[in-house]
Amino acid sequence: MHRFSLDLFSLLLFITSTTAQPHRANEYFLNCGSSSTITSDRKWDGDYQSEFVPSNITSFSSTPYYLDPLVPQVPYSTARIFNTSSFTYTFPVSTGPKFLRLYFYPATYSNLNMNQSFFSVSSNGFSLLTNFSAFQAASYLAKTRSDAGVSGPQVPHFVKEFLIYVNDSKTLYVMFSPSPNSYAFINGIEIVSVPENLYFNGKTPKYVNQYSGPIIDNSTALENIYRLNMGGGQVSDDFDTGMYRSWYPDNNYIFGAASGVTWVYDDPIMYTMDTPNYTAPELVYQTQRSMGSLADKYNLTWILPVDSGFYYILRLHFCNIIQAYTNIYYAEFRIFIKNQTAENEADLFYWTQGSGYPVFKDYIVFVNDSDGRRSKQDLWLAMHPTGKSKYADAYLNGLEVFKLSMDRDLSSPNPELRPGHPLPRPATKGIKNTPPYGTIIGGVGGGLVLLSALLLLVLLRKRLAKLYSTTHNQPSRSQISSDTTLPSYRCQRFTVKEIRTATDEFNDNCIIGSGGFGKVYKGYVDNNTTAVAIKRLNSLSSQGFHEFWTEIAFLSKLRHVQLVSMIGYCEDKGEMILGGGGG
Repeated sequence: MHRFSLDLFSLLLFITSTTAQPHRANEYFLNCGSSSTITSDRKWDGDYQSEFVPSNITSFSSTPYYLDPLVPQVPYSTARIFNTSSFTYTFPVSTGPKFLRLYFYPATYSNLNMNQSFFSVSSNGFSLLTNFSAFQAASYLAKTRSDAGVSGPQVPHFVKEFLIYVNDSKTLYVMFSPSPNSYAFINGIEIVSVPENLYFNGKTPKYVNQYSGPIIDNSTALENIYRLNMGGGQVSDDFDTGMYRSWYPDNNYIFGAASGVTWVYDDPIMYTMDTPNYTAPELVYQTQRSMGSLADKYNLTWILPVDSGFYYILRLHFCNIIQAYTNIYYAEFRIFIKNQTAENEADLFYWTQGSGYPVFKDYIVFVNDSDGRRSKQDLWLAMHPTGKSKYADAYLNGLEVFKLSMDRDLSSPNPELRPGHPLPRPATKGIKNTPPYGTIIGGVGGGLVLLSALLLLVLLRKRLAKLYSTTHNQPSRSQISSDTTLPSYRCQRFTVKEIRTATDEFNDNCIIGSGGFGKVYKGYVDNNTTAVAIKRLNSLSSQGFHEFWTEIAFLSKLRHVQLVSMIGYCEDKGEMILGGGGG
């Protein structure tokens, strides 16, 4: 790629900045549950009888019953289990900001049920996780990856990354507290020092849609939510600038089909005093996603699910690497965050000395908690040309998103899993858990009314297909019943595959009711946007296919403001299931 000329000032700055060394971090890598030191990509020390573990040990070590071949051996082949009381690791560290990374691989340890593990984690007075389920977090991650077409282990391993500022105590405490009748576990702990002003006490960020907001200082903790390499591949922690950060491709977060174009830069990156060489790896600044020749026809948009009820800081990494852009006003664009204008005129040649010079900009935005449950919401980041520059384009090289602590708390509810895995809860002695469906079906009696209060899908026996013609070569989700007695716009036909997906293969944990007729399962349809109940007929039921078909025809026509109406059925695989919904 074309190398631009440098004036004397730029040359002196280039020499000064590139002779600086990457950040050299003080670090710990603890392989929890292990009694030995293992060297893989780095040196991992076992925590058995280590200086970081209290002498009155109230925990035990274990190994997973099954370790997926796609999961790394270190640190996931051992775990430390806490099932009686709180347990605290104590790390002597220097004053300053630290990355605290917690490694989890939810598996069966010592015959303990992995979906009954709930625990809290705190560090130096900050609540990091509360009643946390690593199983639910991994299942949510697996579902997200599957939806994006990304391969990986069935139960993923994952890392929770936090930023804690250690004050004069020079000690970092990490405490694990199992919930009642549950247990906690941890596979690995990593602690890495961070340059003083990289994330804390640095440049004043720009606040989106407000005049002021939180200040990221020593009294704030952060959790990394996203770290993306726009237009490039994954940058593993070994290729980071000494802090072992992993950067992931942005492909799965782009909204719509308009993904722009990607660029690669072959020349060295010109780091500066304002953007030192540990800010982000060269591989991040040497790749880029831009809008391309159709920039005036769409917004380049990324959708980032986050927990509501928190402030977030978005760090946008820029570096012009497009050969045609050589001066100010050549490519000027707007930046939108949460549908608000964050930057009205972004121009890299105004912010930097030219091509190959990196810069980052920080923006803080609050994500409203509209329902009071701190549920997931989509945070939108978008770009569009201003229409005033020589070229209509916008571009971005990298993105980091951090959640900011609120009242020293970073914890959020466990993610909702749908449709595959119902949400487990810690067992409580003496209390029988009852599904909260009283508000749906309370006061409604009889099998017919129950059915009309639930979304029911009908699987008819193969012999029913002989009586009622069907067409199997149409799209399955939008397919309409071919029986002329049913309202076509109210009674869709689904496949068994769709129903099995909605009920997690008719998982018993999804059952919300049963009787002589069969079982009713809770599930999700319509791209996981609609909660439904699915009734599967018991083959030994005295009710035959004719009665079922009559009931389908009746329920498909039934509409009432207090009832959920029939919308569809399925007749695959020789089974029968009834239902109604969407009233």
